[in-house]
Amino acid sequence: MELYFNTFPKTYEKGDTIRLNGQKTTTHCSSSFKGVMHYKLGDCNDSLIISNIRKLPQLFYFRVISAVMGHQSFDLSHALKTSRPQAAYLHVPFCQHRCGYCNFTLIANRDDLINKYLKAVDIELHSLDESHRVQTLFIGGGTPTYLPSTQLQRLLDLANRWFPLESGGEFSVEANPGDITESMAEILCHAGVTRVSLGAQSFTESKLRRLDRTHSEADIANAVFLLKKHKLDVSIDLIFGAPDETFDVWKTDLQKALNLEPEHLSTYGLTYEKGALFYNQLLHGTINRVTENLELQMYEYGIDTLENAGFDHYEISNFSRPGHRCRHNEGYWKIKSYFAIGAGASRFINGTRETNHRSTTTYIKKLLSGGSPVAFREHLSAEASARAAIVFGLRRMEGISLSAFHASTGFDIPRLLEKSLNRFLEQGFLTLEHDQLKLTRKGLFISDSLWPEFLSE
Repeated sequence: MELYFNTFPKTYEKGDTIRLNGQKTTTHCSSSFKGVMHYKLGDCNDSLIISNIRKLPQLFYFRVISAVMGHQSFDLSHALKTSRPQAAYLHVPFCQHRCGYCNFTLIANRDDLINKYLKAVDIELHSLDESHRVQTLFIGGGTPTYLPSTQLQRLLDLANRWFPLESGGEFSVEANPGDITESMAEILCHAGVTRVSLGAQSFTESKLRRLDRTHSEADIANAVFLLKKHKLDVSIDLIFGAPDETFDVWKTDLQKALNLEPEHLSTYGLTYEKGALFYNQLLHGTINRVTENLELQMYEYGIDTLENAGFDHYEISNFSRPGHRCRHNEGYWKIKSYFAIGAGASRFINGTRETNHRSTTTYIKKLLSGGSPVAFREHLSAEASARAAIVFGLRRMEGISLSAFHASTGFDIPRLLEKSLNRFLEQGFLTLEHDQLKLTRKGLFISDSLWPEFLSE
């Protein structure tokens, strides 16, 4: 079996070992190489390779361009195209302050690091060697719009230079409502941003203060007005189940959000993450968590209210007007490859997941000293990838086609989940109709407790 392939930035040496479906084979190149090379595989089953041509991008650590066996040629251009990430994420860790519920990768009150951070991001981007066209681009945080206009423009320029957007692509930026001014909206619009995700969280002043948010209801309304004025799609994030929150407060938040006519809404039950201020306050009894029953009522009311208002409930926490789903996040849920740049950013390319250092200062020091920002690297096995695909696939309301899943992964879900699938079907958490496996409404409420069994069975 002969292969023609293009290595990634890696240089392969004579005798290097690669893997094919868990089987080892040794390179037969005469010297070290980097770039497009003609290569013969040895000690492999040719029929095994041919039968898995559609999986080649997941099985090799290089890009296969074509395969030749005897006088037969197999065009792998489609496989090559689908193996390239079509999405990119850039992380901005800077914030005005850390909210009590937040344990994200961020740093507050260190504006002195912004220029150094952007330089580090520039260095990491240069490690790509060349720009990559993408279908979706997402700048998150932290708070990207916290950056002063000059530095934000620099970041947007870097994003557009290294990840130019395909025609009709989606370019999202997260924003704090209080940051959106006329000039900020113009900067985003002129940079090609197509949608802005507003961290509104609530329209109720007392709830906003309890969540450590500094903006006001008026700030949210003004931000939506300015963004829509510049023809940008608006997504509003809301939190329910805040400490001591009542059902009426949640109803008011939903109605006020709908009054602003956003294209997209995300609703999240407040979680108490280890490392966040609220987690410690809960442990010490200085804040009161809403009851589980009330939280479920809030979640269900949100689903019914938004669906009745014409929103498509397409993922556990996400709702959109027709044609306005977040395509970038859908790529995550479909286990598609993506680039990721910045402190704490996690990328997934050709079955390998890499995560950068969460510490902003460590990230900067590593890159400015010529080091690697990567703190963790893991190559997922075919089965691990398949199990992850089940979990993320079931987060989507349309669920998973068993036949399509088998065609794309080579695994049968009933066999992969033989210990739990029938039990969850019988308990009413899942439903299987005409080849389509989905969460039920009952399953939505306890979905987080199902995932560990799917991943470790």
